[in-house]
Amino acid sequence: MPAQQTADTHVKAVNLKMREDTRALIDRAAQMQGRSRTDFMIEASRRAAEDAILDQTVISVDAKTYGRFLSMLDAPPQPNDKLRKTMQTKAPWEPQ
Repeated sequence: MPAQQTADTHVKAVNLKMREDTRALIDRAAQMQGRSRTDFMIEASRRAAEDAILDQTVISVDAKTYGRFLSMLDAPPQPNDKLRKTMQTKAPWEPQ
C-alpha cells in the first residue's frame, strides 16, 4: 500500500457523525496547523492505523540474539551523567 496518494488513486467519500464539541476540537487543531479538517483527519487516522498495525508486528530473532536482548534488559543501568542532569533539571513550566 503506497504511503502517499497518487493522481490515479480512487478517492472515496467517508461520512462521519460526531459530537459538536469533538468537531470543534478537530477544527481548532486543523486551523492551528493551517490545514483543512479533511486533511487533518485523514493524516491523524492514517497515523493511528499505521501505529495499530506496527503494534501488532512480530519481530523474530534467533535464540542467541534473543538471549543477548534479555541480558541487556536484565543488566543494571549504566551511569549516565547527562541523563542524571536532565532528570534533576526542573521543567521550564515548574517554579524555580
